[in-house]
Amino acid sequence: AQFDVERRVLTLPNWDKASSIVYDMLVGHEVGHALFTPNEDWTLKVKVPQSYVNVIEDVRIEKLMKRKYPGLRKSFAGGYAELNALDFFEIQDEDLTEFALIDRINLHYKVGAAAMIPFAEEEKVFVTRAENTETFDEVLSLSNDIHKFVEAQKEEQAQSQQQSSANNSQGQNSIDSPESGEEGEEQ
Repeated sequence: AQFDVERRVLTLPNWDKASSIVYDMLVGHEVGHALFTPNEDWTLKVKVPQSYVNVIEDVRIEKLMKRKYPGLRKSFAGGYAELNALDFFEIQDEDLTEFALIDRINLHYKVGAAAMIPFAEEEKVFVTRAENTETFDEVLSLSNDIHKFVEAQKEEQAQSQQQSSANNSQGQNSIDSPESGEEGEEQ
């Protein structure tokens, strides 16, 4: 399902297996974009992957829709439960700790807290902030902060791997060097 904020066109899939509750959830979600997602070029404000903005904006618009139309709470809960039971999100038998942070945030808000999506302590702040977004500018700010956090984590991991590689090289050189006697034997 999708909503084109520029052309104001709502597109829904024609699924044989989807129940009316899933369609209610999909329509509620996309109407949320129609009502709350601005038609603006957000890439002028932040340089982040589109998926980050999509995930955080989905959290925000679904919260706003449930607030505006409380009856949709049941549709969202039931629709996502049905999709999860069908393994729509393809997470059955997967190690969720290996999923990217933004994907785990998405699953947390789609599948629900009962799924026990794992988050490191320093990641939980982003989960809470996603829940508390009220404006699109807050969505952009949080998306940017998550992106910076993820990039910093990648940089730390790369440095750690370089250091580990350097340490292994030094250890290998001392074992193989002529000064140590026979190869691999300490004197």
